Amino acid sequence: MANTSSITAACRALLLRDFRLLWRRRGDALNPVLFALLVIALFPFALGPHPDILGRIAPGVIWVALLLAGLLSLDTLFRSDLEDGSLEQLMLAPHPLALLVGCKILVHWASTALPLIAATPLFATLLYLEAGALPVLMYSLLLGTPLLSLIGAVIVALTVGMRRSGMLLALLALPLYVPVLIFGAGSVMAAAQGLPHQGALLLLAAGLVMALVLAPLAAAAALRIALQ
Repeated sequence: MANTSSITAACRALLLRDFRLLWRRRGDALNPVLFALLVIALFPFALGPHPDILGRIAPGVIWVALLLAGLLSLDTLFRSDLEDGSLEQLMLAPHPLALLVGCKILVHWASTALPLIAATPLFATLLYLEAGALPVLMYSLLLGTPLLSLIGAVIVALTVGMRRSGMLLALLALPLYVPVLIFGAGSVMAAAQGLPHQGALLLLAAGLVMALVLAPLAAAAALRIALQ
C-alpha cells in the first residue's frame, strides 16, 4: 500500500510539474494548437463555400490538422527534461520509468490534442460535416490521438540524444501515423456515406490498448539506451 501511494504521489507531482512548466511556456505550447486552427480555418477560404466539397473532405482535414499539431510539438516531449537534467533524475527515481513516461505522454496529449478535440464540433460545422458523422469523428479522435502520442513518444525516445532530430523524427513518425490516419478519417467518411464504420473504430481501440501497454515500456527502454 505504501509503495502504491508513493507511485501515485510521484505521478501526481510529475503531472503538476509538467502542467506548470507548460503554463509558463504557454506561448510556445499554443503554437501547435494555433497551427491546427489556422489549417482548418483556411480550407473554406481556399476551396470556397461549397458544402458538398467541404463536407466530403472535412474528416481528412481535421485529422491531418490534429496529426500535424501533435507532430510539431513531439520533439519537446523529452527535450526540456534532457536539457535541464531532470530526465536523468527520472531514470534514477525509485519508481517505474515506464509509468513516469506515461505521465509525460498524457501531458503531451492533453496539451495538443485535447483542446482541438473540444473544438471539433465547431470545426465540423465550419466544414459542413454531416451531423450524423460528428459522433463517429469524436470517437475516432478520442481513440486515435492518444495512439499518435504513444507512438510518437517511442520515436522521440529513440532520437532524444540527437541535437537536431526534427526532420528525422518526422520521417520516422509519419509512416507509423498513416494507418491511424487512414482508419480514423476512413471511419468518419464511411459513417457519412451510411457504410459500416465500426470495424475501423475497433481497430483503433485495439491499437490504443496495445500502445498503452507497450509504448511506455518501449519508450522507457529507448531512453535508457539513448542516455547510456
